[in-house]
Amino acid sequence: MTAETAGPSTTDPNPRTWPAQVPLADPDFWSGPLAARDAGFAHLRETWPMPYYPEPESPLEPGPGFWALTRHADVAEATRRPEDFCSGRGSTHIPDFPPGFGEFFGSMIEMDDPRHQRLRRIVARTFTPRMIKKFSDDVDRTAKTIVDEVAERGSCDFVTDIAARLPLRVICDMMGIPEQDHRFVFDRSNVILGIADPEYVPQEGGGHIEALLTAGAELAELMKNLGEFRRGTPTEDVTSALVNAEIDGESLTADELASFFILLLTAGNETTRNAISHGLWLLTENPDQHRLWLSDFERYAPTAVEEIVRLASPVVWMRRTATRDTELNGKRVRDGDKLLLFYWSANRDESVFTDPGRFDLTRDPNPHVGFGARGPHFCLGAHLARREITLLFRELLARLPDIRVVGEPRRLRSSFINGIKHMDCEFTPVPQA
Repeated sequence: MTAETAGPSTTDPNPRTWPAQVPLADPDFWSGPLAARDAGFAHLRETWPMPYYPEPESPLEPGPGFWALTRHADVAEATRRPEDFCSGRGSTHIPDFPPGFGEFFGSMIEMDDPRHQRLRRIVARTFTPRMIKKFSDDVDRTAKTIVDEVAERGSCDFVTDIAARLPLRVICDMMGIPEQDHRFVFDRSNVILGIADPEYVPQEGGGHIEALLTAGAELAELMKNLGEFRRGTPTEDVTSALVNAEIDGESLTADELASFFILLLTAGNETTRNAISHGLWLLTENPDQHRLWLSDFERYAPTAVEEIVRLASPVVWMRRTATRDTELNGKRVRDGDKLLLFYWSANRDESVFTDPGRFDLTRDPNPHVGFGARGPHFCLGAHLARREITLLFRELLARLPDIRVVGEPRRLRSSFINGIKHMDCEFTPVPQA
Protein backbone atom coordinates (compact mmCIF):
# COMPACT_ATOMS: atom_id res chain seq x y z
CA MET A 1 0.00 0.00 0.00
CA THR A 2 1.49 3.33 -1.02
CA ALA A 3 0.40 6.90 -0.48
CA GLU A 4 -1.06 8.77 -3.42
CA THR A 5 -0.62 12.50 -3.88
CA ALA A 6 -3.18 12.79 -6.66
CA GLY A 7 -6.90 12.12 -6.47
CA PRO A 8 -8.40 8.66 -5.99
CA SER A 9 -8.14 6.01 -8.69
CA THR A 10 -10.77 6.20 -11.41
CA THR A 11 -10.90 2.42 -11.76
CA ASP A 12 -11.58 1.59 -8.13
CA PRO A 13 -14.38 3.53 -6.42
CA ASN A 14 -12.83 2.89 -3.02
CA PRO A 15 -9.05 2.44 -3.40
CA ARG A 16 -6.95 1.39 -0.41
CA THR A 17 -4.57 4.30 -0.74
CA TRP A 18 -4.53 7.64 1.04
CA PRO A 19 -3.83 11.28 0.15
CA ALA A 20 -0.38 12.04 1.52
CA GLN A 21 -1.11 15.76 1.80
CA VAL A 22 -3.66 15.04 4.58
CA PRO A 23 -1.70 12.73 6.94
CA LEU A 24 -4.40 11.66 9.39
CA ALA A 25 -2.20 8.84 10.72
CA ASP A 26 0.66 11.22 11.60
CA PRO A 27 0.60 12.49 15.24
CA ASP A 28 2.18 15.75 14.11
CA PHE A 29 -0.89 16.50 12.00
CA TRP A 30 -2.98 16.66 15.17
CA SER A 31 -0.60 18.94 17.05
CA GLY A 32 -0.39 21.41 14.14
CA PRO A 33 -2.53 24.50 13.49
CA LEU A 34 -6.29 24.02 13.47
CA ALA A 35 -6.45 25.87 10.15
CA ALA A 36 -4.36 23.12 8.53
CA ARG A 37 -6.64 20.44 9.99
CA ASP A 38 -9.71 22.31 8.79
CA ALA A 39 -8.28 22.68 5.28
CA GLY A 40 -7.24 19.02 5.18
CA PHE A 41 -10.68 17.71 6.05
CA ALA A 42 -12.35 20.15 3.65
CA HIS A 43 -10.14 18.75 0.89
CA LEU A 44 -11.09 15.18 1.80
CA ARG A 45 -14.83 15.92 1.93
CA GLU A 46 -14.68 17.50 -1.50
CA THR A 47 -12.35 15.15 -3.36
CA TRP A 48 -11.83 11.94 -1.39
CA PRO A 49 -14.41 11.57 1.39
CA MET A 50 -13.54 8.01 2.43
CA PRO A 51 -9.78 7.39 2.06
CA TYR A 52 -7.98 4.39 3.50
CA TYR A 53 -5.10 5.12 5.87
CA PRO A 54 -2.35 3.08 7.48
CA GLU A 55 -2.60 2.81 11.23
CA PRO A 56 -0.43 5.07 13.40
CA GLU A 57 2.64 3.64 15.09
CA SER A 58 1.80 1.80 18.29
CA PRO A 59 3.46 -0.54 20.79
CA LEU A 60 0.78 -3.05 19.78
CA GLU A 61 0.92 -5.02 16.57
CA PRO A 62 -0.16 -2.65 13.78
CA GLY A 63 -3.35 -3.47 11.94
CA PRO A 64 -4.02 -3.19 8.20
CA GLY A 65 -5.41 0.35 8.32
CA PHE A 66 -8.74 2.20 8.54
CA TRP A 67 -11.32 3.95 6.40
CA ALA A 68 -11.69 7.64 7.29
CA LEU A 69 -15.34 8.77 7.10
CA THR A 70 -15.31 12.53 6.68
CA ARG A 71 -18.81 13.40 5.45
CA HIS A 72 -21.83 13.85 7.69
CA ALA A 73 -23.96 11.42 5.66
CA ASP A 74 -21.40 8.60 5.91
CA VAL A 75 -20.92 9.07 9.65
CA ALA A 76 -24.68 9.05 10.24
CA GLU A 77 -25.20 6.01 8.00
CA ALA A 78 -22.51 3.92 9.71
CA THR A 79 -23.95 4.81 13.12
CA ARG A 80 -27.45 3.77 12.10
CA ARG A 81 -26.25 0.29 11.08
CA PRO A 82 -24.76 -1.33 14.19
CA GLU A 83 -25.43 -4.77 12.72
CA ASP A 84 -22.96 -3.95 9.92
CA PHE A 85 -20.56 -1.66 11.80
CA CYS A 86 -20.06 -2.77 15.39
CA SER A 87 -18.51 -1.12 18.46
CA GLY A 88 -17.51 -4.27 20.32
CA ARG A 89 -14.19 -4.69 18.53
CA GLY A 90 -13.03 -1.21 19.48
CA SER A 91 -14.49 2.30 19.63
CA THR A 92 -11.94 4.59 21.28
CA HIS A 93 -8.73 3.08 19.91
CA ILE A 94 -7.40 2.24 16.46
CA PRO A 95 -5.18 -0.77 17.31
CA ASP A 96 -6.91 -3.98 18.33
CA PHE A 97 -6.47 -4.23 22.10
CA PRO A 98 -6.27 -7.52 23.98
CA PRO A 99 -9.68 -8.95 25.00
CA GLY A 100 -11.28 -7.00 27.83
CA PHE A 101 -8.87 -4.07 27.59
CA GLY A 102 -11.20 -1.82 25.62
CA GLU A 103 -14.21 -2.58 27.79
CA PHE A 104 -12.21 -1.78 30.92
CA PHE A 105 -11.57 1.77 29.72
CA GLY A 106 -14.70 2.24 27.56
CA SER A 107 -17.45 0.32 29.35
CA MET A 108 -20.68 0.21 27.32
CA ILE A 109 -19.37 2.21 24.35
CA GLU A 110 -17.07 -0.76 23.62
CA MET A 111 -20.00 -3.20 23.59
CA ASP A 112 -22.69 -4.33 21.18
CA ASP A 113 -26.22 -5.49 21.93
CA PRO A 114 -27.42 -7.38 23.88
CA ARG A 115 -24.59 -6.70 26.41
CA HIS A 116 -24.58 -3.00 25.58
CA GLN A 117 -28.35 -2.77 25.94
CA ARG A 118 -28.30 -4.57 29.30
CA LEU A 119 -25.67 -2.28 30.81
CA ARG A 120 -27.19 0.89 29.37
CA ARG A 121 -30.61 -0.09 30.71
CA ILE A 122 -29.27 -0.59 34.23
CA VAL A 123 -27.39 2.72 34.17
CA ALA A 124 -30.22 4.69 32.55
CA ARG A 125 -32.72 3.54 35.18
CA THR A 126 -30.68 5.25 37.90
CA PHE A 127 -31.07 8.62 36.15
CA THR A 128 -34.55 9.18 37.56
CA PRO A 129 -36.35 12.57 37.33
CA ARG A 130 -35.50 13.13 41.00
CA MET A 131 -31.83 12.39 40.35
CA ILE A 132 -31.75 14.62 37.26
CA LYS A 133 -33.28 17.48 39.28
CA LYS A 134 -30.62 16.99 41.95
CA PHE A 135 -27.88 17.03 39.30
CA SER A 136 -29.18 20.33 37.89
CA ASP A 137 -29.28 21.94 41.32
CA ASP A 138 -25.77 20.70 42.05
CA VAL A 139 -24.45 22.03 38.73
CA ASP A 140 -25.95 25.46 39.42
CA ARG A 141 -24.42 25.67 42.89
CA THR A 142 -21.06 24.39 41.67
CA ALA A 143 -20.93 26.86 38.76
CA LYS A 144 -21.60 29.76 41.14
CA THR A 145 -18.92 28.57 43.55
CA ILE A 146 -16.27 28.14 40.85
CA VAL A 147 -16.85 31.59 39.35
CA ASP A 148 -16.97 33.13 42.82
CA GLU A 149 -13.56 31.70 43.65
CA VAL A 150 -11.85 33.46 40.70
CA ALA A 151 -13.98 36.60 40.41
CA GLU A 152 -11.66 38.89 42.40
CA ARG A 153 -8.45 37.78 40.65
CA GLY A 154 -8.87 39.38 37.23
CA SER A 155 -7.14 36.54 35.40
CA CYS A 156 -6.68 32.77 35.58
CA ASP A 157 -6.05 29.62 33.59
CA PHE A 158 -9.56 29.11 32.29
CA VAL A 159 -9.14 25.36 31.79
CA THR A 160 -7.69 24.33 35.14
CA ASP A 161 -9.42 26.98 37.27
CA ILE A 162 -12.88 26.96 35.70
CA ALA A 163 -13.69 24.61 32.80
CA ALA A 164 -12.11 21.46 34.22
CA ARG A 165 -13.46 21.93 37.70
CA LEU A 166 -17.18 21.98 36.93
CA PRO A 167 -17.68 18.58 35.22
CA LEU A 168 -15.11 16.91 37.47
CA ARG A 169 -16.81 18.12 40.64
CA VAL A 170 -20.28 17.28 39.28
CA ILE A 171 -19.26 13.72 38.39
CA CYS A 172 -17.41 13.13 41.64
CA ASP A 173 -20.32 14.50 43.68
CA MET A 174 -22.75 12.47 41.59
CA MET A 175 -20.82 9.28 42.27
CA GLY A 176 -20.12 10.15 45.92
CA ILE A 177 -16.33 10.58 45.59
CA PRO A 178 -14.99 12.51 48.63
CA GLU A 179 -13.57 15.95 47.87
CA GLN A 180 -10.11 14.97 49.05
CA ASP A 181 -9.96 12.47 46.17
CA HIS A 182 -10.96 14.91 43.41
CA ARG A 183 -7.38 15.84 42.52
CA PHE A 184 -6.43 12.15 42.43
CA VAL A 185 -9.29 11.51 39.97
CA PHE A 186 -8.41 14.57 37.86
CA ASP A 187 -4.76 13.58 37.46
CA ARG A 188 -5.51 10.01 36.45
CA SER A 189 -8.19 10.98 33.96
CA ASN A 190 -5.62 13.31 32.35
CA VAL A 191 -3.28 10.34 31.94
CA ILE A 192 -5.95 8.18 30.27
CA LEU A 193 -6.93 10.76 27.67
CA GLY A 194 -3.56 12.49 27.46
CA ILE A 195 -1.62 9.30 26.83
CA ALA A 196 0.16 10.82 23.79
CA ASP A 197 0.90 14.16 25.46
CA PRO A 198 4.29 14.49 27.21
CA GLU A 199 2.86 16.96 29.75
CA TYR A 200 0.81 14.15 31.25
CA VAL A 201 2.73 11.00 30.35
CA PRO A 202 6.45 10.59 29.60
CA GLN A 203 6.79 9.23 26.06
CA GLU A 204 10.22 7.61 26.35
CA GLY A 205 10.77 3.88 26.75
CA GLY A 206 7.18 2.77 26.37
CA GLY A 207 6.29 4.00 29.84
CA HIS A 208 3.06 5.56 28.62
CA ILE A 209 1.36 2.16 28.37
CA GLU A 210 2.33 1.35 31.95
CA ALA A 211 1.08 4.78 33.03
CA LEU A 212 -2.25 4.15 31.29
CA LEU A 213 -2.73 0.79 32.97
CA THR A 214 -1.73 2.16 36.37
CA ALA A 215 -4.10 5.12 36.14
CA GLY A 216 -6.98 2.85 35.11
CA ALA A 217 -6.26 0.35 37.88
CA GLU A 218 -6.12 3.10 40.53
CA LEU A 219 -9.44 4.58 39.46
CA ALA A 220 -11.02 1.13 39.34
CA GLU A 221 -9.79 0.36 42.85
CA LEU A 222 -11.23 3.64 44.15
CA MET A 223 -14.64 2.90 42.67
CA LYS A 224 -14.70 -0.77 43.70
CA ASN A 225 -13.98 0.18 47.30
CA LEU A 226 -16.68 2.85 47.26
CA GLY A 227 -19.16 0.49 45.60
CA GLU A 228 -18.59 -2.20 48.20
CA PHE A 229 -19.12 0.36 50.96
CA ARG A 230 -22.31 1.70 49.36
CA ARG A 231 -23.84 -1.78 49.13
CA GLY A 232 -24.12 -1.79 52.88
CA THR A 233 -24.32 1.95 53.49
CA PRO A 234 -26.33 3.50 50.64
CA THR A 235 -26.84 7.24 50.23
CA GLU A 236 -28.53 9.28 47.50
CA ASP A 237 -25.52 9.18 45.14
CA VAL A 238 -25.41 7.34 41.81
CA THR A 239 -22.96 4.75 43.09
CA SER A 240 -25.50 3.65 45.70
CA ALA A 241 -28.22 3.48 43.07
CA LEU A 242 -26.05 1.45 40.69
CA VAL A 243 -24.74 -1.14 43.14
CA ASN A 244 -28.19 -1.72 44.63
CA ALA A 245 -30.19 -1.63 41.39
CA GLU A 246 -31.63 -4.81 39.92
CA ILE A 247 -33.34 -4.84 36.53
CA ASP A 248 -34.77 -8.16 35.40
CA GLY A 249 -32.74 -9.77 38.18
CA GLU A 250 -29.46 -8.26 36.98
CA SER A 251 -27.16 -5.75 38.63
CA LEU A 252 -23.74 -4.32 37.90
CA THR A 253 -20.66 -6.31 38.83
CA ALA A 254 -17.77 -4.57 40.60
CA ASP A 255 -15.78 -4.54 37.34
CA GLU A 256 -18.71 -3.05 35.39
CA LEU A 257 -19.13 -0.34 38.01
CA ALA A 258 -15.43 0.54 37.83
CA SER A 259 -15.47 0.66 34.03
CA PHE A 260 -18.58 2.82 34.00
CA PHE A 261 -16.85 5.28 36.35
CA ILE A 262 -13.85 5.50 34.02
CA LEU A 263 -16.26 6.09 31.12
CA LEU A 264 -17.93 8.91 33.04
CA LEU A 265 -14.57 10.55 33.65
CA THR A 266 -13.58 10.39 30.00
CA ALA A 267 -16.90 10.83 28.19
CA GLY A 268 -18.54 13.08 30.78
CA ASN A 269 -15.67 15.01 32.31
CA GLU A 270 -13.03 15.54 29.65
CA THR A 271 -15.42 16.20 26.80
CA THR A 272 -17.56 18.71 28.72
CA ARG A 273 -14.55 20.62 29.99
CA ASN A 274 -13.22 20.89 26.44
CA ALA A 275 -16.56 22.08 25.08
CA ILE A 276 -16.60 24.79 27.76
CA SER A 277 -13.01 25.76 26.99
CA HIS A 278 -13.68 25.96 23.25
CA GLY A 279 -16.80 27.98 24.03
CA LEU A 280 -14.83 30.81 25.60
CA TRP A 281 -12.28 30.68 22.78
CA LEU A 282 -15.09 30.98 20.21
CA LEU A 283 -16.66 33.91 22.06
CA THR A 284 -13.28 35.65 22.23
CA GLU A 285 -12.62 35.12 18.53
CA ASN A 286 -16.14 36.28 17.67
CA PRO A 287 -16.88 39.35 19.81
CA ASP A 288 -20.11 40.06 17.91
CA GLN A 289 -21.46 36.70 19.11
CA HIS A 290 -20.22 37.45 22.62
CA ARG A 291 -22.20 40.71 22.61
CA LEU A 292 -25.26 39.00 21.17
CA TRP A 293 -25.34 36.37 23.90
CA LEU A 294 -24.84 39.04 26.55
CA SER A 295 -27.84 40.91 25.18
CA ASP A 296 -30.27 38.10 26.03
CA PHE A 297 -28.66 35.03 27.55
CA GLU A 298 -31.78 32.89 27.96
CA ARG A 299 -33.00 33.54 24.42
CA TYR A 300 -29.78 32.39 22.77
CA ALA A 301 -28.54 29.78 25.25
CA PRO A 302 -30.14 26.67 23.65
CA THR A 303 -28.75 27.30 20.16
CA ALA A 304 -25.47 28.72 21.49
CA VAL A 305 -24.71 25.52 23.40
CA GLU A 306 -25.39 23.36 20.33
CA GLU A 307 -23.13 25.57 18.22
CA ILE A 308 -20.33 25.36 20.78
CA VAL A 309 -20.57 21.56 20.80
CA ARG A 310 -20.61 21.46 16.98
CA LEU A 311 -17.46 23.51 16.52
CA ALA A 312 -15.67 22.09 19.56
CA SER A 313 -16.37 18.46 18.56
CA PRO A 314 -14.66 17.34 21.79
CA VAL A 315 -14.50 13.73 20.56
CA VAL A 316 -12.80 13.90 17.17
CA TRP A 317 -13.69 10.37 16.05
CA MET A 318 -15.08 7.02 17.09
CA ARG A 319 -14.19 3.69 15.56
CA ARG A 320 -16.48 1.02 14.15
CA THR A 321 -15.60 -2.37 12.61
CA ALA A 322 -17.38 -4.02 9.68
CA THR A 323 -19.03 -7.28 10.71
CA ARG A 324 -19.39 -8.54 7.11
CA ASP A 325 -18.73 -7.58 3.51
CA THR A 326 -21.05 -4.70 2.78
CA GLU A 327 -21.36 -1.25 1.21
CA LEU A 328 -21.44 2.20 2.69
CA ASN A 329 -23.03 4.80 0.41
CA GLY A 330 -21.89 2.84 -2.63
CA LYS A 331 -18.39 2.04 -1.39
CA ARG A 332 -17.16 -1.51 -0.76
CA VAL A 333 -16.22 -2.42 2.82
CA ARG A 334 -14.89 -5.84 3.79
CA ASP A 335 -15.56 -7.93 6.88
CA GLY A 336 -13.16 -6.80 9.61
CA ASP A 337 -12.37 -3.40 8.09
CA LYS A 338 -11.95 -0.57 10.59
CA LEU A 339 -13.79 2.72 10.08
CA LEU A 340 -13.06 5.99 11.89
CA LEU A 341 -16.13 8.22 12.06
CA PHE A 342 -14.65 11.72 12.09
CA TYR A 343 -17.24 13.78 13.98
CA TRP A 344 -14.96 16.82 13.76
CA SER A 345 -15.17 16.73 9.96
CA ALA A 346 -18.86 15.79 9.78
CA ASN A 347 -19.67 18.83 11.92
CA ARG A 348 -18.08 21.04 9.25
CA ASP A 349 -19.70 19.40 6.22
CA GLU A 350 -20.63 22.11 3.71
CA SER A 351 -23.51 20.01 2.40
CA VAL A 352 -25.19 20.13 5.83
CA PHE A 353 -24.07 23.40 7.45
CA THR A 354 -24.16 26.78 5.72
CA ASP A 355 -20.82 28.55 6.15
CA PRO A 356 -19.69 25.76 8.54
CA GLY A 357 -16.58 27.55 9.79
CA ARG A 358 -18.62 30.46 11.13
CA PHE A 359 -19.59 30.53 14.82
CA ASP A 360 -23.28 31.43 14.77
CA LEU A 361 -25.01 31.05 18.10
CA THR A 362 -28.41 31.43 16.39
CA ARG A 363 -27.79 28.48 14.04
CA ASP A 364 -30.97 26.42 13.73
CA PRO A 365 -31.36 23.67 12.73
CA ASN A 366 -28.03 22.31 13.87
CA PRO A 367 -27.86 18.54 13.25
CA HIS A 368 -24.34 18.17 14.62
CA VAL A 369 -22.87 14.87 15.78
CA GLY A 370 -20.95 16.29 18.73
CA PHE A 371 -22.69 13.78 21.01
CA GLY A 372 -22.42 11.06 18.39
CA ALA A 373 -24.88 10.43 15.59
CA ARG A 374 -28.29 8.98 16.37
CA GLY A 375 -28.06 5.28 17.14
CA PRO A 376 -27.63 2.89 20.06
CA HIS A 377 -24.51 4.68 21.29
CA PHE A 378 -25.86 8.25 21.32
CA CYS A 379 -24.40 9.97 24.38
CA LEU A 380 -26.34 9.05 27.53
CA GLY A 381 -25.08 12.18 29.27
CA ALA A 382 -25.91 14.71 26.52
CA HIS A 383 -28.62 16.35 28.61
CA LEU A 384 -26.32 16.78 31.60
CA ALA A 385 -23.50 18.14 29.39
CA ARG A 386 -25.83 20.73 27.87
CA ARG A 387 -26.94 21.73 31.36
CA GLU A 388 -23.38 22.15 32.60
CA ILE A 389 -22.36 24.29 29.63
CA THR A 390 -25.48 26.45 29.94
CA LEU A 391 -25.23 27.08 33.68
CA LEU A 392 -21.51 27.82 33.67
CA PHE A 393 -21.79 30.36 30.83
CA ARG A 394 -24.86 31.89 32.48
CA GLU A 395 -22.78 32.51 35.58
CA LEU A 396 -19.69 33.64 33.67
CA LEU A 397 -21.48 36.15 31.47
CA ALA A 398 -23.51 37.51 34.37
CA ARG A 399 -20.57 37.93 36.78
CA LEU A 400 -17.63 38.41 34.37
CA PRO A 401 -19.22 39.82 31.19
CA ASP A 402 -15.92 40.95 29.65
CA ILE A 403 -14.09 37.63 30.15
CA ARG A 404 -11.84 36.84 27.20
CA VAL A 405 -8.92 34.61 26.23
CA VAL A 406 -5.46 36.18 26.05
CA GLY A 407 -2.76 34.42 24.07
CA GLU A 408 -3.07 31.10 22.31
CA PRO A 409 -4.60 27.99 23.91
CA ARG A 410 -2.18 25.12 24.65
CA ARG A 411 -3.75 22.16 22.94
CA LEU A 412 -3.70 18.49 23.86
CA ARG A 413 -1.57 16.29 21.62
CA SER A 414 -4.25 13.82 20.59
CA SER A 415 -6.14 12.72 17.50
CA PHE A 416 -9.03 11.45 19.63
CA ILE A 417 -9.86 14.35 21.97
CA ASN A 418 -9.97 17.94 20.70
CA GLY A 419 -8.54 19.09 23.99
CA ILE A 420 -7.27 22.35 25.43
CA LYS A 421 -4.87 21.89 28.35
CA HIS A 422 -4.32 25.51 29.35
CA MET A 423 -5.82 28.83 28.26
CA ASP A 424 -5.19 32.17 29.94
CA CYS A 425 -8.12 34.51 30.36
CA GLU A 426 -8.66 38.01 31.73
CA PHE A 427 -11.70 39.84 33.07
CA THR A 428 -12.59 42.83 35.20
CA PRO A 429 -12.33 41.75 38.84
CA VAL A 430 -15.57 41.83 40.82
CA PRO A 431 -16.26 41.14 44.52
CA GLN A 432 -17.29 37.66 45.54
CA ALA A 433 -21.03 37.14 45.49
